[in-house]
Amino acid sequence: MSQSDDRQRDLIASLDFHVEAGLDLFLDEAPHDRFSEAEAPELVPAAPQLVPAAPARLAPTRDGPAPQRPPLRGADMVLADLPERGAAPPPPARTFGQSASAKPGEAAGDARARAREVQTLEELEALLAGFDGCPLKFTAKNLVFADGNPAAKLMFIGEAPGADEDRVGKPFMGRSGKLLDRMMAAIGLDRTAAYVTNIVPWRPPGNRNPTPQEVAICRPFIERQIELADPDLIVCLGSPATQTITGTKDGILKARGRFYPYRVGTREIRALATLHPAYLLRQPLQKRLAWRDFRTLRAALDGKA
Repeated sequence: MSQSDDRQRDLIASLDFHVEAGLDLFLDEAPHDRFSEAEAPELVPAAPQLVPAAPARLAPTRDGPAPQRPPLRGADMVLADLPERGAAPPPPARTFGQSASAKPGEAAGDARARAREVQTLEELEALLAGFDGCPLKFTAKNLVFADGNPAAKLMFIGEAPGADEDRVGKPFMGRSGKLLDRMMAAIGLDRTAAYVTNIVPWRPPGNRNPTPQEVAICRPFIERQIELADPDLIVCLGSPATQTITGTKDGILKARGRFYPYRVGTREIRALATLHPAYLLRQPLQKRLAWRDFRTLRAALDGKA
């Protein structure tokens, strides 16, 4: 095998590695510190000043020195601050969204103010589609808002979309989604009887956990989504969803199987914590715990728990 073939094989292997790690989108050829750019003051270029060009000298005549031309006016004026020939061009204007590089506290405040204004789930989805305050939007392919029946009295809330969900644009579409469907079917449910969503509607790169800052920015939207869906029961899938919705600091193995109160105005909704299907795929022996939680859920739906 030639050296060029080895190099081509190494390049393909490198690309495959980065795709598997979730690096499937390039924003620029060089890295940028967006947080420092947001804190830097905006530079307003000074308005160019118009100055007359130096009067040109005419050729001398036999009768004496050359006469002076009158100064140029109007369209004959020239810009004083035009760059000299060969000078470096000015730096390109930033194209990355200002709000995406804003401080997390400012973005979360903006999200809270906007979420209060929407009155329907359709308006909330449209708001999220145009919201640029979360950096995850710029690395995800699609907004993953919700699936299932928004009028259902049962609401499942997960953590964040994965690669399959990001490609399709709906939550729980991959292997974990198929497992969730089987778990629901085991207690006589399907997606027509439940409303399914995530606390973060955009996929984090590489399927990593969303950061506390990203959760804080998206939290007003999931809270408003719960208010508009108005379920009777919430199932928190996994630790991030449980901690965000219930406020508990316990890990999911300690929090699972318990009901927590979630208040919407004067109304109290019960929230059940359980294991995320993706965790169950990695730890199949823990499915017995999830089965106990879903039996508890079935009893609650039947009014027996």
